[in-house]
Amino acid sequence: MKQLRIGFLAGLFVVAGVLSWAGARIWSSVGTLPAVPLPAPIVLAVIAVVLTATALSLRAQLRAQRERRPEAKGVDPLMAARAVVFGQASALVAALISGLYGGVGIVLLSSLDVPARRDQAIYAGFAVLAGFAVIAAAFFLERVCKLPEGPDDDRPGPAGPVSGR
Repeated sequence: MKQLRIGFLAGLFVVAGVLSWAGARIWSSVGTLPAVPLPAPIVLAVIAVVLTATALSLRAQLRAQRERRPEAKGVDPLMAARAVVFGQASALVAALISGLYGGVGIVLLSSLDVPARRDQAIYAGFAVLAGFAVIAAAFFLERVCKLPEGPDDDRPGPAGPVSGR
């Protein structure tokens, strides 16, 4: 599984932001912009909390397992892999959504004197911040679930098929 790349996420954020900024400017000149939904930052914040809670739980389980505590439960590798995949997917979507709301928010900054537009700009700003929180939580989760490199990693495998004879 490949690790998240901050450069790719930043590029996705910028491309989505530029495209949504251009689209919002065109849409605003033709009519009114669609509203930025209030649940957008809330949903992103909930995803960030879930990712962070998962990472903290896995970190505590791994620490207990490393310290060989008697009450320590093992971490299911498949569950950890699924958590990392969920984190990576969430980070990609959050970068895209944050870019979209960031571009719309920039267009809305030109009309902060209108109360409705000011509220929409605030919602867009919070959506961008919550998206960054999702990305940070995904990186944290990925770091927690990363396998430590050990001396076994440099050992070559068997040279050929192993026969039972």
